[in-house]
Amino acid sequence: MIRFDAVTKQFPDGTIAVDDLTLTAPTGKITVLVGPSGCGKTTSLRMVNRMIEPTSGTISLDGQDTGRMNAAELRRGIGYVIQHAGLFPHRTVLDNIGTVPRLLGWDKKRTRDVSAELLERVGLAPELGARYPAQLSGGQQQRVGVARALAADPPVMLMDEPFSAVDPVVRDQLQDEFLRLQSELGKTILLVTHDIDEAIKLGDQVAVLRVGGRLAQVAEPAYLLAHPADDFVADFVGRDRGYRALQFQQVPRLPLRAEPTVLLGEVPSRSDSAWLLVVDGSRRPVGWVEPAQVGARAVTEADLHRGGTVAPAQGSLRAALDAALSSPSRRGVIVDDAGELCGTVLAHEVLTAIEETDRPERDEGLS
Repeated sequence: MIRFDAVTKQFPDGTIAVDDLTLTAPTGKITVLVGPSGCGKTTSLRMVNRMIEPTSGTISLDGQDTGRMNAAELRRGIGYVIQHAGLFPHRTVLDNIGTVPRLLGWDKKRTRDVSAELLERVGLAPELGARYPAQLSGGQQQRVGVARALAADPPVMLMDEPFSAVDPVVRDQLQDEFLRLQSELGKTILLVTHDIDEAIKLGDQVAVLRVGGRLAQVAEPAYLLAHPADDFVADFVGRDRGYRALQFQQVPRLPLRAEPTVLLGEVPSRSDSAWLLVVDGSRRPVGWVEPAQVGARAVTEADLHRGGTVAPAQGSLRAALDAALSSPSRRGVIVDDAGELCGTVLAHEVLTAIEETDRPERDEGLS
């Protein structure tokens, strides 16, 4: 557990970056600090490992005052992930991952074994271990940064905008991978982001800070969206917070329809529809195609329209609605856990499901 008790940070020029912050980050959970620029998110994070010293107040880890601990020992026991990974350019990937274990005096074999294991755990191929950071993509470098933070199995991890330096597709993949790892490892994590969608997706609880470093509200994501404490929080989480809240509502049984498909590489059959769904050999959707544009030839990768998203059958109402609204055919594609096509759904059918999901709560309130 990380606890801030009346913590204030005032810089020599008089600027107050964090003002009387009292906050608890529970053990084994992800707490996200979010807010506008200048609200003290990163300053708060860096005070935990004493890269910045608080002016007043105390920060404790599992009840132990960090101000009374040796700073170097404190930092070696905390995983730290930053925006651009911060890898050593002259060291290989495996050597980067093993940085903290080496500082802790682990022998070479144990360090290499753990580094190789973590490389695979974060979804990277073993052969990448011998490469240097400049030979990796931005997303791969960020995965190495997470692996390095996990190398000594620290109970606490600090993450400062860890996924903001990569493109949106890679960012979404990294977030999913991070949540998978956390479900296995159960670390106590304090994460900083400026992106409210990322905060809501990743956080077990979200702390919204105002400019000047004062805590505006801390709550579970669903409660934060439904019950913002004041106008500042409501404005920050967005006027579309009702749509965001749909991600916390599981998809009920939707009226899925059988969707005509064509196999990638085959000639589409005659169709009156303006759009035809393309699948691979395992019936996984790969995109949409306009039969009128393809004619009597086989469908190729170049013919595909990939704008629409795909929603899991056991996912959220937000994902199902987004799939329907983003699809060029306006038919949302729903898949099973293996990614195979289950069927399609229309936006108005998802909206009906939303109404029916809300109705029991309204009826209960009238009883």
